[in-house]
Amino acid sequence: MSLKDKTVLITGASKGIGRTLALTLAEKGANVSLVARSEIELMSLKSEIEVIGGKAEIFVGSVADEHFVKNTISKTVQVFGQIDALVNNAGFGVFKQATEISTEDWDSIYDTNVKGTFLFCREAIPNMKLAGAGHIINVASDVAKRVFDGGSLYCSSKYAQDAFSMALRKEVRKDGIKVSVVYSGLVDTFFHNRAEGDPHQEKYLSSQNMADVITYILEAPKHVVIDELMIHPMSQEY
Repeated sequence: MSLKDKTVLITGASKGIGRTLALTLAEKGANVSLVARSEIELMSLKSEIEVIGGKAEIFVGSVADEHFVKNTISKTVQVFGQIDALVNNAGFGVFKQATEISTEDWDSIYDTNVKGTFLFCREAIPNMKLAGAGHIINVASDVAKRVFDGGSLYCSSKYAQDAFSMALRKEVRKDGIKVSVVYSGLVDTFFHNRAEGDPHQEKYLSSQNMADVITYILEAPKHVVIDELMIHPMSQEY
């Protein structure tokens, strides 16, 4: 399916996977609605997209802020007329023993990784239902399928995001809306508290690898849905 003139909303768009995906989709002619906390980084990305002839709108705020999410969806539809796809990419991790996790840690992780996904899905789906089509891609992690010592908070948030996605898929399939989940292993981004391109991450997946996978899912024919896609670098055991 061609992405030309389609509108894709991407959360966590200011850097890493989200930024690379935005540029990749813009090069294919898609309109992109970009969500992140950093106005400076979003403005820079918007300028880069416009240089290659793409169209982008930016929205600065928290994915856990219900008013912000409603406003972002409303203005995206107002500007572009439709939301053809939503990519819930915003997320981060806190890795501690369970006894060391603060209430603030718990709330912040669940607000971004779970509540943010829920809010954007809830607000985008009515527009997709009106169109009789749409595609939601939730970027999870391989830890939505496994756990590790020190990962009780992050893993549980990704399990929750995955369960929500699986149930949602059953709810909206009859409306012509696809729901896909990408489970990634190690990716060379800021997520690991290192700069992108750090030598320690040279064997990880790249942001472009992830952007290409997400684009592949979006370009599937209308009658095809890729429900789940697991991806790892060859250097990582699973």
